[in-house]
Amino acid sequence: MKLSFLGAADCVTGSRHLLDLGEQRLLLDCGLFQGYKQLRERNWAGLGLAAASIDAVLLSHAHLDHSGYIPALRSQGFKGQIFSTGATRDLCEVLLLDSAHLQEEDARRANRQGTSKHAKALPLYTVNDTKKALTHFVGLPRDGRLKLGHGESQAEIRFVPVGHLLGACAISISAQGKTLVYSGDIGRNNDLLMPGPQRIEAADVLLIESTYGNRLHPAEDVQTRLAQILRNTFKRGGSVLLPSFAVGRAQSLLLVLQRLRETGELAQDVPIYLDSPMAAQATQLTIKHKKLLRIAASEAAGLCEGVQLVTKGADSLKLAASLASTRGRPSIVISASGMATGGRVLNYIETLAPQARHHIAFPGFQVGGSRGAKMVEGAREIKLHGKYVAVNAEVSHLEGFSGHADADGLMAWLRGFKKAPSQVFVVHGEPAASDALRSRIQDELGWPVRVPQHGETVEL
Repeated sequence: MKLSFLGAADCVTGSRHLLDLGEQRLLLDCGLFQGYKQLRERNWAGLGLAAASIDAVLLSHAHLDHSGYIPALRSQGFKGQIFSTGATRDLCEVLLLDSAHLQEEDARRANRQGTSKHAKALPLYTVNDTKKALTHFVGLPRDGRLKLGHGESQAEIRFVPVGHLLGACAISISAQGKTLVYSGDIGRNNDLLMPGPQRIEAADVLLIESTYGNRLHPAEDVQTRLAQILRNTFKRGGSVLLPSFAVGRAQSLLLVLQRLRETGELAQDVPIYLDSPMAAQATQLTIKHKKLLRIAASEAAGLCEGVQLVTKGADSLKLAASLASTRGRPSIVISASGMATGGRVLNYIETLAPQARHHIAFPGFQVGGSRGAKMVEGAREIKLHGKYVAVNAEVSHLEGFSGHADADGLMAWLRGFKKAPSQVFVVHGEPAASDALRSRIQDELGWPVRVPQHGETVEL
């Protein structure tokens, strides 16, 4: 049994872990590298092995840093099946098609404007590639268990819900007398939408994520904090822009805004715009899978009540210009992407960021190198569409909206194991976060633990 770390071993993105059982190869997640350019370039380097040699993909959840490379894998020759929960498959259809569309759009823009360093800019994968990849998805049985392979390479697999996102699970794989557990992304016990993560009691080998491995979430109440931001911004005649991940985060924001309306802290006549067709689709899927949520079905059904959906690109541009004008009515805009790496949110940043009366609040994790991370860190100008835009608007980071367990939450989940694994690998974190969690696991639990290197292969 061998384990290869093909992504998210030295960074917080591009999750790809290959479990080689001899006659069967299983890829745990198939994520896209995001953030710093040197990481994004890994998407073009391939996996370092023949995609056709992979028998199946086990997908923990739908976020692009865990699923976004699947269409590229399929176009490189992968012929196996992709196993996930039904909710994850539904969300992947939305996320992956949108990712492909944006890549095609970016390539067309680069070719039109002559900004590509290559003779012709090409997308990593196309919408057509993605549609073909989606046919490889297989839903799990109700109990989340399945068996793959035969003989000594047979694996018994169990998907265990861990909060974080609709359908998100940790994955337990038992084969050749050993059990490997991959955490995926662990959610919070006090998440707005999702129940807390379920515990797993046994593992010989454990892969644990470390997104917030060196941080604790603020004790602030996110509803109170957002109400204060809205109140202060509206007083000076500005609008509030919430760059949001379309899946999960946008729905949490809608929930809090609806609750603020109910308490009277947000006036009923303040316009709320949801400018993300993908977020609108994800909200409908959230309602469809409402049994997976911790909120009442009635509250889930009312997420978009009184919210104006912006569906056309031309209307998005028109709204951004309107809010930036001196006659612009103070409003709230939720738009993707959550780290300002692309999408319609760039229209709003371009027009609102130069004006001090507005507020741009990032409600979630910002990977290093992204525009969102630079703005949260205090950048006074940001590059958009090949030019620099001044950032005079107030910028804040609402970490309380994060869907990730913080360092204490990760340690609490780890303490659910009844005995120490023989080896723990800390993955999916920035170097400082991964090393901080490694140190805590070693010092507080006494488990053998280390941070693997990108491309490393270990014998289990």
